Amino acid sequence: MVLLLVIVGLISYYVYKSIIPPPPIPLPENVSEISPRIKLNDGRHLAYKELGFPKDKAKNKIIIVHGNGNSKDVDLYITQEMIDEFKIYFLFFDRAGYGESDPNPTRTLRTDTYDIEELADKLQIGPKFHVIGMSLGAYPVYGCLKYIPHRLSGASLVVPLINFWWSRVPQNLLNAAMKKLPIGFQLTLRVAHYSPWLLYWWMTQKWFPNSRNPKDTMTERDLELAEKHTKHSYIKESALRQGDYVSTQRDIIAGYGNWEFDPTELSNPFLDSKKGSVHMWCALEDKQISRDVLIYICDKLPWIKLHEVPDGGHYIIHEKRHFEAIIKAACS
Repeated sequence: MVLLLVIVGLISYYVYKSIIPPPPIPLPENVSEISPRIKLNDGRHLAYKELGFPKDKAKNKIIIVHGNGNSKDVDLYITQEMIDEFKIYFLFFDRAGYGESDPNPTRTLRTDTYDIEELADKLQIGPKFHVIGMSLGAYPVYGCLKYIPHRLSGASLVVPLINFWWSRVPQNLLNAAMKKLPIGFQLTLRVAHYSPWLLYWWMTQKWFPNSRNPKDTMTERDLELAEKHTKHSYIKESALRQGDYVSTQRDIIAGYGNWEFDPTELSNPFLDSKKGSVHMWCALEDKQISRDVLIYICDKLPWIKLHEVPDGGHYIIHEKRHFEAIIKAACS
């Protein structure tokens, strides 16, 4: 009996250690010397980076929301000519748990949205701003359209994520979109949605497929761009310095959890003033995001301007000509 209890105890301890994610890796004591940060009302800090025109003189104020596994140092083709032409002030920031921003243990789509609003207020960039979100980083942009539409001068969703549990998008479209993904990716999203408390164990266990081969979800050009950006300003180790769980895994849980709304229920934030626009960018060679789902959303919300990029993959925002087109549309 004693031996049995010992065995059960050891197994229970092993299971517990496997399921419970580790605490965040502490940021260095000189973190404020690495990056400027603002303190939020709940005590957390967000790290940020500013580029372009002074905010009090800028005609266009754009907040860039980075994607999964990325940071405020996302490598984009921002030229001085573009900044001068459109008088742009750019604000980049590390989302909760990324880079030098403190993690948020209760992070959700809603909290990420209000982080953006509070960051804008603390930096005094003005009452209106344009948000651009890429890939998984587009879910806070949906949140801005839902929760703080009065703060927007515009919004852009670049190859935005598809939550396969949206309530009003036809299930056959969502099922077809899911089936295009590698089985390991599908299983990871299902674990994140149905059993988020198991995601850390799922991402660290070796028994079942839980990840994807980049070649299965990226075009050849995507792979070239991915390799190029790891050699330049985007340093993955810095973006994920606090650990995968508080950054990338919490990202997946927030993006693919149960939303309080469906995108097709959104209202046009510029219906009365007509002084703003919303853009959705769909890459036709994208192996991760289904064109059919994005078209359905835009059909239901005709105030969203759909831009289809015939020769683009999931990394279109890192292509100079496509990024310039995204910025020009946002500033028009």
